[in-house]
Amino acid sequence: MNFENKTAVVTGGSRGIGLAIAKKLAQNGANIAILYVGDESEGLNAKQELSEYGTKVEQYFCDVSDFDKSKEVVDKVIEDFGGIDILINNAGITRDKLVLKMEEADFDAVIGVNLKGTFNMIKHTYKNFMKKRGGRIVSTSSIVGLIGNSGQANYSASKAGIIGLTKSVARELAGRGVTVNAVAPGYIGTEMTNVLPEKVKETMKAQIPAKRIGTPEDVANVVAFLCSDEAAYVTGEVIRVDGGLAI
Repeated sequence: MNFENKTAVVTGGSRGIGLAIAKKLAQNGANIAILYVGDESEGLNAKQELSEYGTKVEQYFCDVSDFDKSKEVVDKVIEDFGGIDILINNAGITRDKLVLKMEEADFDAVIGVNLKGTFNMIKHTYKNFMKKRGGRIVSTSSIVGLIGNSGQANYSASKAGIIGLTKSVARELAGRGVTVNAVAPGYIGTEMTNVLPEKVKETMKAQIPAKRIGTPEDVANVVAFLCSDEAAYVTGEVIRVDGGLAI
């Protein structure tokens, strides 16, 4: 895979799966624009880490759920890099509760970041991809968007929505040489899962045919393939990265 002279935007790119994706693309020559929220030091640390691969890296604070602010950032990235070749929609949050206890704000926040944020980024980069007559869009869904999960109605709905959005935009942009796909990770070892008690981790592993919790790199490898020239005839797909959990 070779991404030299290509620019990738990675939302939620300062840690976890997003950072692993950014690293994989940078290792193969891509310039990287990291979009993040939270502490500025996190974005700066990610930028420093990615800069070691010798490509151009910039970080941008961006709440992707904000339609206008996300457009401002997309416009700034295009100004700074000269265009966008790859869009990775990875930003996501959880507000897990049973529906009985879930507040409207819990539902709206998760839909706002996970689903509307993905729409916002696709919307604001759409003309860029059309003009280029080529490019890659990959969004992070989840196996719970395929099979659901108790206590995650909001999260599952947002991830299922990303699948529908992916397939629709794939149809719209296929004629322009732009592929639009999604990955659906299962249990992945991130900051969120690493703090779980060992007993809980063992229970999780027991449910996975591969008998291990996945790594952010497992997801990044699949995403990098979908962004490559080798995947030019793959579009509208949702690839599970779950060790067989949702078979």
